Amino acid sequence: MLRTGARPDAFTLPLVNRAAASLPGFVGAAHCHGIRAGFGGNIYFCNTLLEAYARHGLVAPARQVFDEMGTRDVVSWTTMVSAYAGARDPREVSQLVTAMRMVGGCEPSAVTLSVVLRACTALRDTVGGRQLHCYGVKSGWAGDFLVLNSLLTHLSQTASLEDAVMLFEQSPRRDMVSWNIIISQYSSEGNVSKVADMYGRMRADEVCPSCETLTSVVAAFAKHKFLLQGKKLHSFAVRSGLMDTILVASFVDFYAKCDELPSSVQLFEEFRQGSSCLWSAMLWALIHRGMFLDAIRLFERMMDSLCFPSADVLRGLVICYTEIGALKFGKATHGYVIRNNYAAESKSCALETSIVKLYAKCGYILLAERCFKRILHKDLVSWSSMIEAFTINGHGKEALTLFNQMLEEGIKPNGVTFLSLLSACSHSGLVNEARKLFDFMTKTFRLAPDLGHYTSMVDVLGRSGNLEEALQVISDMKVKPDGRIWGALLASCRMHSNSKLASFAAQKLMELEPDNAGYHVVFSNVHAGGGRWAEVEEIRRSTVGMNMEKSPAWSCVSDVGVP
Repeated sequence: MLRTGARPDAFTLPLVNRAAASLPGFVGAAHCHGIRAGFGGNIYFCNTLLEAYARHGLVAPARQVFDEMGTRDVVSWTTMVSAYAGARDPREVSQLVTAMRMVGGCEPSAVTLSVVLRACTALRDTVGGRQLHCYGVKSGWAGDFLVLNSLLTHLSQTASLEDAVMLFEQSPRRDMVSWNIIISQYSSEGNVSKVADMYGRMRADEVCPSCETLTSVVAAFAKHKFLLQGKKLHSFAVRSGLMDTILVASFVDFYAKCDELPSSVQLFEEFRQGSSCLWSAMLWALIHRGMFLDAIRLFERMMDSLCFPSADVLRGLVICYTEIGALKFGKATHGYVIRNNYAAESKSCALETSIVKLYAKCGYILLAERCFKRILHKDLVSWSSMIEAFTINGHGKEALTLFNQMLEEGIKPNGVTFLSLLSACSHSGLVNEARKLFDFMTKTFRLAPDLGHYTSMVDVLGRSGNLEEALQVISDMKVKPDGRIWGALLASCRMHSNSKLASFAAQKLMELEPDNAGYHVVFSNVHAGGGRWAEVEEIRRSTVGMNMEKSPAWSCVSDVGVP
């Protein structure tokens, strides 16, 4: 256009700004050209320029353009508020909204309220959200669909779902997005009865569901394996023409979780030309069924189809190699991840954490530790995984040191973290440390111990010879003991030749698992260690009389050649 000599006008350059908003590195050039062309004072040009800078997170140049504007309208103020909201700067957001009303003479629009509410949601600012709700009611914006839906999202994610539902029920008008927000939140909580109820009411109110609606509903059905209801939903989706790629992937996952893998495969083959999320859904369906080699072959088909794998797909592939012990192929995948810079582009550290687990389970603890240190933004799962890595490789003290570092970083541990730590203490003979950790978990973090935590405590106390204390742990438990915890006590009794307590533990085991030949053998070995051969003969005779056979142990050395 410029080469032909045509001069851009006040409508041309804003279009260029909007194009530049989608292309990194072009905003500055569009800005310079607009200034040279004399459009620096054009409000439409400046507003689109603000939006372009805000899209790329360039708050400073956006603020410079904003401050230099001679005239500002509600779009100008809202765009600048949106830029600071995206930068998570609540102070500037608050100051701009105040200045907008006091200095600019503009009242916030529905879009402004929606932007500020989104910022409050991201920052989990419940007080600010309630103030905006109050302002929306007084200013008459509360009935606007955009404001209503922003309020519903904010309340359901920061305050409580009950508050969101109360607002939803009190609203005289609701659109499809309103219904989707409530259904999605119920689905996230796993409340399948509420999901089904809200979906039925939505259809009764003649609000046409979208693909997003059906995706939330089928996710809830998948959690509870509601196969019949899911099939009906699938039929409705096909008849209504609502089968987009994400919904198809949700149905692939649904059928797999309902043990209908052939239906998952059939659906995948019909739509496999879709995006990476469909391949990911099929891959994870195979992984959850333990079909790791099939999942690897599916990945190879994906690469042959020239579909670029997502970070989630590669995480699944690493898990497959971890489960079958194929370290060489896992390393190759790690190299692919590094070459294609997945770590920098991914918003989550799940892929990097899976690589840590790969090296740890294959015995390469130094490589696991090196990969862990390279994770820029570590979450609770990554810290717990590295603690587990030290545990399974017998480095109990290193696991405790890492736990202290985790606390210093401000990461709050959960039950899985403490389970790995107690297991580390058990295998490293750190009795006092185990006692402190158990008290730390229950008293400081107020986490209720489950059967796994109690079993680890019994194991660490029993191994160290504190058998009476181990028995006391079982007696004081608030959950019902199972065969694992009595088995841990019985094994410790054998180690320390305590036949009396062994008899008590064995009696409890026989009541819980009378057909388990392994426990009979351990009890027999306790008597054999004390030279009580008559009791040994009696136990073995009863075992033969009950036709019990001990399953033979087996080992596997894997030399996996993945085709």
